[in-house]
Amino acid sequence: MNRFFVEKINAVDKQVILGDPDQLHHFKDVLRIKPGELVAVFDRLGNEYLAAVVEINSDCAKLEIKEKRPFNNLDIEITVACAIPKKVKMDDIIDKLTQLGVACIIPLQTERVVVKLDKQKKMQRLQRWEKIAVSAVKQSQRSKFVEITPVTDFKELIANSEDFDLKLIPTLESERKTLKSIFNQPEAAGFKKILILVGPEGDFSAREISLAKASGFLPVTLGSQVLRVDTAAIAVVSFIKLNAEG
Repeated sequence: MNRFFVEKINAVDKQVILGDPDQLHHFKDVLRIKPGELVAVFDRLGNEYLAAVVEINSDCAKLEIKEKRPFNNLDIEITVACAIPKKVKMDDIIDKLTQLGVACIIPLQTERVVVKLDKQKKMQRLQRWEKIAVSAVKQSQRSKFVEITPVTDFKELIANSEDFDLKLIPTLESERKTLKSIFNQPEAAGFKKILILVGPEGDFSAREISLAKASGFLPVTLGSQVLRVDTAAIAVVSFIKLNAEG
């Protein structure tokens, strides 16, 4: 079923207005949806409804809510703080991690990140990443909208990481555990909020690893191969998701 993102849905009056120009173009000109057809609409809070198309105008489409749809999220919440890679790879990371069902993606500025963004470029990138996330949410049929935060400094992230049950830092250095050994522990059933740090090409610095370990992060290995940033992010989330779904 075709799904459309609406910033806020008022379920009380059962009316939904779809006015975003890009989505409206896709709605009218690409999918050629007509009055009377059924579509799904969802918001940032994870609310999703089945709605009937009532009217289509040049500037909006009017829909009527018919019923609420069930959530389809995992029992765990995964947050990925990923160092910003070169070129456009962050776009792909946002897309793939959204499809995999992560709750939050934090673009991360670390000591070895090559990409340097000023305030304006950070805002432009965030707006683009949110658009990519919306598209991936619709495609993957997930309910709850993924949160994309502004670019965050490594030290700031570490200082605000206390609200997680499990904190992982894949790295090539230090003594490391395997993901399998961590999730085979009896206490793994209590891992409901998980934070994963994914470093840049060249890995985290020794100082960053030390700071993370002091704040309760567990160094882990992703295998004998050295993975690129985008591959590492997808690999670790895929393992956790498959393990959680049994």
